[in-house]
This record gives sequence, structure tokens and C-alpha cells, in this order.
Amino acid sequence: MSTVLEQIEQQIARLSTKAVKKNTGNIRTLADGVAKIDGLSAVMYNEMVQFPGGAIGIALNLEEDEVGCVILGDISKLKEGDEVQTTGRLLSVPVGKALLGRVVDALGNPVDGKGPIAAQETYPVERIAPGIIVRKSVSQPLFTGIMAIDSMIPIGRGQRELIIGDRGTGKTTIAIDTIINQAKINKVGLASGDKNFRPVYSIYVAVGQKNSNIVRTMAALEAAGAFEYTTIVAAPAADNPANQYLAPFSGAAMGEWFMENGMDALIVYDDLSKHAVAYRQISLILKRPSGREAYPGDVFYLHSRLLERSARLDGKGSLTALPLIETQAGDVSAYIPTNVISITDGQIFLETDLFNQGIRPAVSVGLSVSRVGSAAQIKATKQVGGKLKGELAQFRELAAFAQFGSDLDAKTKAQLDRGARIVELFKQPAFNPIPIEVQVAVLFAMQRGVFDSIEVKKIVPAAASLREFFTARKNPLLTEIRTKAALDKDIEAKLQAAVDEWKPTFNA
Repeated sequence: MSTVLEQIEQQIARLSTKAVKKNTGNIRTLADGVAKIDGLSAVMYNEMVQFPGGAIGIALNLEEDEVGCVILGDISKLKEGDEVQTTGRLLSVPVGKALLGRVVDALGNPVDGKGPIAAQETYPVERIAPGIIVRKSVSQPLFTGIMAIDSMIPIGRGQRELIIGDRGTGKTTIAIDTIINQAKINKVGLASGDKNFRPVYSIYVAVGQKNSNIVRTMAALEAAGAFEYTTIVAAPAADNPANQYLAPFSGAAMGEWFMENGMDALIVYDDLSKHAVAYRQISLILKRPSGREAYPGDVFYLHSRLLERSARLDGKGSLTALPLIETQAGDVSAYIPTNVISITDGQIFLETDLFNQGIRPAVSVGLSVSRVGSAAQIKATKQVGGKLKGELAQFRELAAFAQFGSDLDAKTKAQLDRGARIVELFKQPAFNPIPIEVQVAVLFAMQRGVFDSIEVKKIVPAAASLREFFTARKNPLLTEIRTKAALDKDIEAKLQAAVDEWKPTFNA
């Protein structure tokens, strides 16, 4: 009897009599991952709303008599009339180095089967971009490992460079190459023991892709040893539109943690065309009026507030963004492409015709530009590749006219020959980034006319042979180029001697 009394006394002691304030409402309608809710009078825009069964919603439409909520997670158990309540919190995701080498969903939950993530901090998914005063000009290079880009369309840390082109032209390949190259540079830099070396951590956001493609990307990164420096945020095509809409913002929050803590990060949004489509889907279900090309009127704001979060901060780190946009039949003047072009600091345009001709990466020199320019290059690259873009653009122009005429003067013929060799030199296989010091050595050889006597069709194997020669036998010279980042007379003499030594070994 006494034990029963004790239990009753304990229950009474635990009883809380103070009033608890809760803001609740009821689901009025539920369809396509969107709930319309009665009540919730004190809900805030972008606030997390708790649904029964653990599902979370985000309040996106605040109307006079109802609230439009996008639901994240399983909605199969929800029904009309269920009670929901506000949480008073903005949607947040885990951040930090614990996420490296992991695959997470749009909410930062692990989806790779490797157990929970021991993240110490969380950042809100939506954050205000850094202001003008705290930003610093972009002047540190971010090497992609792709010769055509590093020499002609350089990218700097804190820049936003758009990769744009039709489907299947190699946009994702360029992004993955860049991630792999950062990992290679990280390993060399950390092994060198240089106190001033700053590694670059990568975040790859996959929006609306097939799961098989995401697995293929992960396998390519693992094979190259780059996955340990990378986080993959996956919102595949099978995911609901809300997750696809949130994934890039979650990735940006993860990248901002590195930037705020004095580190450098690279984020790839693959791709923002599908992101805009997911947002359009949500907006149409929420009964927001559609504008141009059926996109909602705030689709520009959607991408601008995302990409403005990339910056180089004074006294802190940087976040570099590589957004991808898919064009239809090369039309860069469509709504979403023009929006993102106007937000970014330049674009790398990939041409279908070049890709089909076997020129890969299929970078169009005429339409590609970096608005940061040579500020994001090391001096050595400027010295050997400064005139390349002009020469290649002239070659494309001349080649278009030369096909109509048979008689060419010696100067035009020489220009065409040189241009054809530069085009061949820039051909590069996928997932095989070239270190910047090797690029400098090869471009030096090009500049000194070493390839002029080699047949155009043999330039690709010749360049591969020269790269192998430098890597295998001239490692101290490459290290010297990497550390000095500029060519003086001594290095130029050594490069010339090395090239002269290699030439007889290549059997053209």
C-alpha cells in the first residue's frame, strides 16, 4: 500500500501547473507535399512547423486566413484535421568538419549508412549574405586542373563562376575535376608542412539527379582520393520538391561554416535549372502566380540570395561557388540562364558542337569569361598563357573563313597551324586534373614553339609524353615553379633545357 502512495506522491510532485503557451493549428488540406493550415496566428516566415509523426514543415505562404507549409519528410501518415504547432526556430542544418566524407540529405541527415554525424554546431539554412564592407577582393587562385580554364578563364577563391551548356556537354565533369584537383593540392600542401597553406574543402550539391549519377560521382571522388575533403548534399529526382528547393541553401550553410572559421571552401550546385523547376513546382502548388516562362516572379531572388552568400571575407575565409545551368539548344538568352549569368562573376560556356568534334573540355573561348581575370592567376601562368585566349579566338574566326577559300597566305596559314595545336594541347581526359606547375611547363613549351614541328594529330600524345617526362624526371624543377609561382631567367633556362632533353625522346 505504501509503495502505491509513494508513486501517487511522486506523480503529484512531477505535476506542472504553470500555463504553457503553444501556437497550434489544424491541417485544412494536404496535397503534393504542401499543407494548408488553419490557425498558427503567430507563425513566422521560414519557421519550422512540427507535424505529427516527426515530420517538419516550413511556413512559406502567410495568408490572412491560412498558412501554406511545405512538408519535409514522410507525409503518408498525415491527414486533414491533424494538429500542428510552431517551433519558434528557423530551419537549421549541422555544419563542421564531421560532414566531410559523408553523403547527407537536404536537412543534413546522413543517407550513406555510415551512422550518425557528430556535428557540434548548426547553421540556419537561410542566412543574410555578407555585406560589401566585410568582403575582400578576389585575388587568390582556385586551380581547376583544367588547362583551358586555368590559363584563359581563371577562377579565384570567393568567386562565383557559372558553368553553362547543353545536356551532356561535360558540365559536371568540370566541377568534379575541380573538386579532385583541390584534394590533390590539399595533400601536397599539407605534406609540405607550409604554415601558410590553406586547404580547400568541397561541397557537392546534387539537385534532381538520378541516384545512380550521384553514386557514380561519389565513386569518382573516392577513386581519386578526394572524398575525404568533400561533403555530398543529395536531393535526387525521387525526392520531394521541397528537399530539392532546400538542398543548395543547406549546402551554402555548410560552406559558410568553413568561410566564417578562416578556411576556404568550394561549393558546386548541380544544377540550378532543376532547382528553379523544383521551386516553380512548390510555388504553383502554393497558388503563387506564375510569371515569365511559368516561373514565379521571385525566382531571380531565389538564386541571387543563394549565390551572394559566396564571398571572400576580410580576416576570415572564402566560399567559391560553381553553379551549373543547363541550356536548351545552346540558348543562353532564356530566362533562368540570363538570371544566373547576371548574378555570377563570369561563365564557362560549353559548346555542343565542340564536344561532338572531340574537343573536350568543350570550352567556348568566345562566350566564356572570368570577370576576375588575371587577378586570380599566378604570375607564372600569366607569363606563359597571357596571349592564348586572343590567339585561340583569332584562330576560331580565321578557321570559319578559311574553309571558304583555298589560297591562304603564309601568315594566315601559320596562325591556323598554331591555333590547331593550341586546341589539341587543351584536350584533356575526364577526372585527370593537371597540377598548375605541369601546366606552366607545357604552356612554356607551346610558347617556345616546341610543338610546331610535331603533326597536329600527334599533339595530344606529345603533350601527355611531356607531362609524364616532367613529373617523372624533373620533380625538383616543378616544385621550384610551384613555390616561386613565377618564372625568372634561371627557371626559364632550366625549362628550356628540360624541353630540349625531352624532344628527341618523343618519336613523332
